[in-house]
Amino acid sequence: MNDGGPEESGGAVGLPSRRRQPTPMSQWDPTARLSYWAFHSNRRPAYMRFAYLQLGSDADAEDAVDATFDSIMHEWLRMLHMDRLDAYAWTVLKQRIVDWQQRRDPRLRRPEPMDISAFEAALKEEHPDQYEVLTDTIRFYQAVSRLAERQRDTVMLRYGLQCTPGEAAAVMGVDEATVRSQLGQAHRRLARLLDTAPES
Repeated sequence: MNDGGPEESGGAVGLPSRRRQPTPMSQWDPTARLSYWAFHSNRRPAYMRFAYLQLGSDADAEDAVDATFDSIMHEWLRMLHMDRLDAYAWTVLKQRIVDWQQRRDPRLRRPEPMDISAFEAALKEEHPDQYEVLTDTIRFYQAVSRLAERQRDTVMLRYGLQCTPGEAAAVMGVDEATVRSQLGQAHRRLARLLDTAPES
């Protein structure tokens, strides 16, 4: 695996080094600049929506995502050589969200679960899937917060942001089969937590 790529298991990825002086974008070759701005344009909308579900504030979400892309820009030339660039970027986003949560409340030692009101609004939209039409939003929210992190991320992307499994996979930097597997595990776990039968 190339330098800096994440592990397949979804474990921690080495985050940007604060000691290495980044190469200014003005010194990048045109292809590198174009690829960065294409990535920025493609991923920023989903990152903003995900950050809002976590932070419950447009301003905080924008600050966290801006900080994410600042970090990504500093590491972009190295990231271009990674096997799973998207997975690395996703890890940076998750860490910046944690940073913002801890800035608001330094006592926090781990990420807060997603904002209830934002997820409730997403769940109230009309969808054919049983997991998207649950009326007991708080109970469902509590169950989602008990999922493993990767399962929780896939549920938020799939049902909170209405991403297709393929879109969720692209944002997270994993294979679509991995997303479908995580969703299946999440469905079974939620069914047990909510005392409902999973879909056959």
